[in-house]
Amino acid sequence: MSDPQPSPSGEEDDVKRKFREALERKQAHARSGSAHETGGGKNQHAHGPAANKRTFRRKSG
Repeated sequence: MSDPQPSPSGEEDDVKRKFREALERKQAHARSGSAHETGGGKNQHAHGPAANKRTFRRKSG
């Protein structure tokens, strides 16, 4: 008395397994990418250091 179609719980297990595999692939892909902290990218000091430090004086009068 073998049942040709899997039981409803068997179908749910199959769906859960497929979703779990897809999630694992997604997480593995995300882990393989480089993080922003190691990327570098834009230069933080594009124009170099300021020649003189600015001084601000209160306007009198």
